[in-house]
Amino acid sequence: MENKIKIGIIGGAGYTAGELIRILLHHPNAALLSIHSKSNAGNYIHKVHQDLLGETNLKFTDVLSNEIDVLFLCLGHGESVKFLSENSFPDSLKIIDLANDFRLDKQSSVGKRQFVYGLPELQREKIKSASNIANPGCFATAIQLGLLPLAKAGLLNEVYVTGITGSTGAGQSLAPTSHFSWRANNVQAYKTLSHQHNAEIIQSINALQSGVLLNDDGFNFVPWRGDFTRGIFISSQIKCGISLEDLNILFQEFYEGHPFTTVSTESVYLKQVVNTNKCILQLEKVGNKLVVHSVIDNLIKGASGQAIQNMNLMFGIEETTGLKLKANYF
Repeated sequence: MENKIKIGIIGGAGYTAGELIRILLHHPNAALLSIHSKSNAGNYIHKVHQDLLGETNLKFTDVLSNEIDVLFLCLGHGESVKFLSENSFPDSLKIIDLANDFRLDKQSSVGKRQFVYGLPELQREKIKSASNIANPGCFATAIQLGLLPLAKAGLLNEVYVTGITGSTGAGQSLAPTSHFSWRANNVQAYKTLSHQHNAEIIQSINALQSGVLLNDDGFNFVPWRGDFTRGIFISSQIKCGISLEDLNILFQEFYEGHPFTTVSTESVYLKQVVNTNKCILQLEKVGNKLVVHSVIDNLIKGASGQAIQNMNLMFGIEETTGLKLKANYF
């Protein structure tokens, strides 16, 4: 325990927290001290996250631990800023927020705490020295990883994106579109051209791109709900005169040294990444039209795994620690 990172989780009952707990239980540098849930206080963790039966005898608590080194916030969107405003913590406590409260530069602080946007492939060095991290959104992660090399090359002024996500992206609370009988054999577009992740994507692209900046009119995203539980598949299209061979080199050089993002020359699909912290990219080109496909697990690289990747960087340990996970291929 002495040499381990002491960890607390707020909002421990949801899908994101469940994946966070599952991975941290087997992380060699992590010690889970406190998993907070008002509605489940006193219950065993495995009563809610039943995949953890036999993995832990920890119980949920409604008391905030004062012995932790890092606090993960797995609250609903808009609740993290309220929680941090109502509770005081020592300045030495590191915080990783998995909601969208602090992702935009214009709203990246609360009190004395300033949050750094936690996409390691974009901001690894800033993350290493940060005390507070705003974990990216799941769609935002998949889309950005497919576009950042193009942004750095100054190639983005109009982008068309289509993406499909599994039902876990909607969270645990039931809604008309999250029931099995609605999801089964069904696909639907939603939040067309108005998804909440648009702003953070545009912000990151413009942080890299020199010259003409991408604006709301130039970024066009249509998300879909899919008939499966986990994963995100993104296809992003732009006009581009550069050869496919040179583009593949551009992407490979951009992601060199980033252990979780891989460029493939063969067709990519969700089973390659489900249950992993990986993003796999594939480029296709017809004439001057380029399509970049990107696939991730929305709960891991799109949420909990990336949060742990950020924790590793913040505490100066190997970035892949605890995250060498095999895909659920079969």
